[in-house]
Order: sequence, then structure tokens, then C-alpha cells
Amino acid sequence: GLWEVAGYPGAKEPARECVADLEQLAQYEHRRQRCTSSLVSDRPPSTTIEYSCQGGGFGRSTLTMITPRSLRVETQGISDNLPFNYVLQARRVGDCPPRSSASAR
Repeated sequence: GLWEVAGYPGAKEPARECVADLEQLAQYEHRRQRCTSSLVSDRPPSTTIEYSCQGGGFGRSTLTMITPRSLRVETQGISDNLPFNYVLQARRVGDCPPRSSASAR
């Protein structure tokens, strides 16, 4: 679905992202990289995931369901050889727009 993500460091406005799998929100810092993940804990309403990415980045994120359409993502790790630690608020705002073959991403 289409999610609005707020709280990313340096972002002035929430970003809108098409998310096929909520694991993508857990790996938000490394969302453009190939990563492997493992489930650390799954105790509703929270799930904790650890992941590592090609090129050396890694992270640990806890996703907490606030409502069925709202999540809190606490994430920390290493990206570009520097530590990161922040909290995202993610809210499902609808379905992803249909992709047309003429549109570029």
C-alpha cells in the first residue's frame, strides 16, 4: 500500500512510499540496498528485525502497531560507516497508484 513516512532525519515533509512488505519500513535507512533480515522478536503489537546489507550497512528496527494503519518504527544501525538512530511514524494512506509503462521512477 501507499504509506506516508515522517521523521526521517533531514526530511522537511513526510515521504510517500509504495510498500509491498512492511519489512521495507524496518529497513528504511537502507531501502535502496539489497539486505537480508532475521526476525528477533514478534510479540504483538511489536516486531523486531535485524538486517545486514551488501556493502556493510546494517540495522535493527522495532515496528510497533499503533492502529492497523499506523506504525512507529524505531531504527538504529550503521549506514555509510556512520551510526544512525531515529524514530519514524508511518501511516497507510491508500493503495499504490497503478504503474504505467511510460512513467519513470
